[in-house]
Amino acid sequence: MYSDRVVRFVRFVVVVFAMAALSATLNGCAAWFGQDPLRVNVAGLEPLDSQGMEVRFNMKLRIQNPSGSPVSFSGISVELEVNGKAFASGVSPAAGSVPAFGETVVSVPVSVSAMSAIHQLFVFVDRSQYGQIEYILRGRLSGIGLAGGTRFIDQGSLSVPFPYIGTDS
Repeated sequence: MYSDRVVRFVRFVVVVFAMAALSATLNGCAAWFGQDPLRVNVAGLEPLDSQGMEVRFNMKLRIQNPSGSPVSFSGISVELEVNGKAFASGVSPAAGSVPAFGETVVSVPVSVSAMSAIHQLFVFVDRSQYGQIEYILRGRLSGIGLAGGTRFIDQGSLSVPFPYIGTDS
C-alpha cells in the first residue's frame, strides 16, 4: 500500500530521531528527594506490520536508575515531533521495576501516519540544504512518585547530510 521509498524514508527518520534521543532524561520526583533522575535511552527500533495508512515500529527504551532506590512503573507513552509537527506516538501498558543502580528495557509500539510521513519527506528535502532538522521527543512513565508519573523530554536539532539530487557537479 505504501511506496517502498516512503516506508524506507519513514524508517530512516524514526531511527535518526530515536537515536538522537539517547540523552533524554527523566526529570521528576526523584530530583525532589535528592535522588538522581532516571535516564531513558533509545535502545533499538524494529519494524512492525503496518496497518491501513500508517507505518508502525517497536521502539525499545532503556531505562537506567542511577539512584539507590528501586523505581516501579505501570505504563509508558512517547511522542515525537519533527520540525514542529507531530510525527510519531505510542503507548504501552508495560509494567515493571528498575532496580537500584540498574536498568531495564521497555518496548513501546509507535505509529507514524502516512500523511505525516509524506509531509515530513517534503520538509526534510526542503530543509536538507540547511543541514538542520528540529526534533522533540516527549514521554511519560506512569505510576512513579507522588504525582503518579514522571515525564521526560529531549529536544534539539540534527545535522543531516543530504546529497543534492539531480545535480551533475
